[in-house]
Amino acid sequence: MATIVTMPRLSDTMTEGTVATWLKKVGDKVSEGDILAEIETDKATMEFESFNEGTLLHIGIQAGETAPVDSLLAIIGNEGEDISALLAGGTAAAPVAETPVATETKQESPAATPVALPEGVIVVTMPRLSDTMTEGTVATWLKKVGDTVAEGDILAEIETDKATMEFESFNAGTLLYIGIQEGSTAPVDSLLAIIGPAGTDISGVADNFKVGGSNTATAKEETKAAPAEKAAPVTQEAAADGQRILASPLAKKIANEKGIQLSQVKGSGENGRIVKSDIENFTPSTSSTTAAAAQPQETAKAAAPKVFVPAGEVFTEEIKNSQMRKIIAKRLAESLFTAPHYNLSIEVSMDEAMKSRAAINSVPDTKVSFNDMVIKACATALKKHPIINSQWREDAIIINHHVNIGVAVAVEDGLVVPVLRFTDAMSLSQIGASVRDLAGRAKTKKLLPNEMEGSTFTVSNLGMFGITEFNSIINQPNSAILSVGAIVEKPVVKNGQIVVGNTMMLSLACDHRTIDGATGAQFLQTLKQFIENPVTMLA
Repeated sequence: MATIVTMPRLSDTMTEGTVATWLKKVGDKVSEGDILAEIETDKATMEFESFNEGTLLHIGIQAGETAPVDSLLAIIGNEGEDISALLAGGTAAAPVAETPVATETKQESPAATPVALPEGVIVVTMPRLSDTMTEGTVATWLKKVGDTVAEGDILAEIETDKATMEFESFNAGTLLYIGIQEGSTAPVDSLLAIIGPAGTDISGVADNFKVGGSNTATAKEETKAAPAEKAAPVTQEAAADGQRILASPLAKKIANEKGIQLSQVKGSGENGRIVKSDIENFTPSTSSTTAAAAQPQETAKAAAPKVFVPAGEVFTEEIKNSQMRKIIAKRLAESLFTAPHYNLSIEVSMDEAMKSRAAINSVPDTKVSFNDMVIKACATALKKHPIINSQWREDAIIINHHVNIGVAVAVEDGLVVPVLRFTDAMSLSQIGASVRDLAGRAKTKKLLPNEMEGSTFTVSNLGMFGITEFNSIINQPNSAILSVGAIVEKPVVKNGQIVVGNTMMLSLACDHRTIDGATGAQFLQTLKQFIENPVTMLA
């Protein structure tokens, strides 16, 4: 069913708002919590969230337009839903709903004697902090009666129908009265507090507000409006540099009433934004004189940097999760949150390995990679440290005396781990040929299921991408996984001398349920020995 979204009242003094930017357009899907639009209030530009889900069927206030609070802002409903009745009756519905309230006020007003607000006294009402909020609960008061309140201070935390939000004071003075105690709930526009000069007599103000609140509020607005200077409406000129003039709706309204050009006013708000106080404190004669005097100086100085106004389109793309991606997410999450991981890192010299590889690859029809050498070294080291080649079960630890090493291979949809069975019995050239075959078929999705099962240890290598060191998540039911980084040429110390050497970082992730720290460290020491002196793998 379609829902009407109205212009929210985002501050206790807001009477109208300007839509600065729409972040959704008609036809877009809207989720609860999505930002619908940026709305300029009399205080700031704020993001306005949707509290409904559906499709944006209608926009009632276009970007740049100003409208009173409770005006039709948008309609959200089901895609294709007929909203003609809402559009036809939407504008007439608001006055009908308000008629009984107005009638009651007129009937009750004679029973109460209107009390004029003392000078400087401000009545603060329960704000409407969401478009669906009808009442609020004061969770906590952060100020107490008698405390000094500055503009921007947090008065209280208020629970709405959606969240608990901090409520700022938009006025300065002393907190003279609290109308809604902590834990109490009251409708929107109920008397929340009274702020004014210290020692001001406010007797009768609270009672008068409760009985004839609308009269008091009207009197307050009239009192504030009376001293305002009346001037002929003015057409606002564009800024000299062609940039948009940032000003709150209330500032624009007062400027038009006073006949003040916004281009002549210097804003004190965020990013030079013009606020109400800038207009009230603006003196045309002083400003024009200052501007005339400053003009020659401005031409001499470098042009001031332009204020950046964020603008753009929020763009997202939804990619459906493939079955492979779902399995990867499930398995790795289970591994990370089930097995207590810890990581051990060690740096190994690759100078001798580089020489050995060059010699091996000089044999016709032979091609061995550094990754193949690491796999062979792991298989040999696992035979010496079988506890690394184990699996955890609730009732026992299973030690595998056969070595099946899984090799992580990146494919288009994610990651697969083909398995080299009985790796310890394979030669370097056999490992190289098998890895190339399995990796090639993995990328073309031609691996058989049994070729990805039965691993007892895993090797993951990101060195070809320039990654020097990283930590992997254990591939269950293995107890460990080795992360292999890139070979880096850098200064190293050999025999007390600084020379250029080639090193590589290895990181071993272990399941602490099966592998203790010292055991993992001993495995890495053996692995380091085999890689730094490949000939020792033949012993």
